[in-house]
Amino acid sequence: MAPQQDFYAILGVPASATQDELKKKYRSLASKHHPDKNPNDPKAADTFKAISEAYTTLGDPDKRKQYDEMRRLGAFGGFGGGASRGSRPAGGARPGASGSINMDDFGDVGIGGLGDLFSPMFGGGARAGAQNARTRGPQRGTDVEAALEVPFRTAAMGGKVAVELDLNEECATCHGSGAAPGARLETCPECSGRGTISFGQGGFAVQRPCPVCLGRGQVPTVRCPTCAGAGEVRTRKTVQITVPSGVDTGTKIRLKGQGARGTKGGPPGDLLITFSVKVDRFYKRESLDLIAPVKISIVDATLGKKVNVKTLDGTKVSIKIPPGTQNAKRFRVRGHGIEKDNQKGDLIVEVEVTVPEQLTPEQEEAMKAFAEAMKH
Repeated sequence: MAPQQDFYAILGVPASATQDELKKKYRSLASKHHPDKNPNDPKAADTFKAISEAYTTLGDPDKRKQYDEMRRLGAFGGFGGGASRGSRPAGGARPGASGSINMDDFGDVGIGGLGDLFSPMFGGGARAGAQNARTRGPQRGTDVEAALEVPFRTAAMGGKVAVELDLNEECATCHGSGAAPGARLETCPECSGRGTISFGQGGFAVQRPCPVCLGRGQVPTVRCPTCAGAGEVRTRKTVQITVPSGVDTGTKIRLKGQGARGTKGGPPGDLLITFSVKVDRFYKRESLDLIAPVKISIVDATLGKKVNVKTLDGTKVSIKIPPGTQNAKRFRVRGHGIEKDNQKGDLIVEVEVTVPEQLTPEQEEAMKAFAEAMKH
């Protein structure tokens, strides 16, 4: 019995590949092997299907984690570590059995319901049938991820920022069926109404959504003119994002129900926002502290001076620079930094002593006299 090819091998990447490396490799292979670019290659469609199936699993961090665990247990014909129970090979396949994995065998090995994830992939009998039935009922909308760049001061103090998103939503004309008004739905001739088609190697059959009916199991006699039979349309949506005070680059928030709309009455998905904070022309940030650079002359650093520094909210605080202050000296003003989780940082004034590039003859004489006086 030939084993199912490893998804990592299909994409030609090591198991240690990052998500970005997987995405880059998938895009390269998908572009190279797309059937439209290879009309004379009868194997191009199968290769493209295999690439898409591999990335569908490995491109999702949660599915990849579960796939890696199954792979480690040897559920893919010997890939990975190959744990076993008794005389049976890992994955539940008995010696000499045809290549059908019994996913129920993984129900008691403590790997978090991996059978539920992989049983539709490997044709898990009644459980796979139930999964197919569920996909035709109300479905929750997909989560949408977006990166949002915000001004430094908005990130520090909080505020609202609008973000525009392109979402796939259920077609209002056909309500997700893909059929034109008055048209009938017939059993899909490609998948015979199952909603999935199979491909693979040896006795293993990996299932994926049918490309003709898009997993619905039915095709319309006349396609919907609005969505061309897809059952969904691309729409642009503007969402007002409330930026919490104190967010930093890499901070993530989840907005419930702001993702793609569900199908057939299903709930919408969530919107996942990752913030990127712009650099401010004046302030820098260290944890919850604000660093405010203040330039003073060499004279003021030597003799001392009072300076006014503007805080984030626009008010001014007065700082006394003592005589003999050195370059990069810091002065802390309590409670005027960034507030987050009921904690508030400080405003730190950092002195930058400037040296004139050119002197007038009078200034040069004065500096010479000062230098001479410093010798005594």
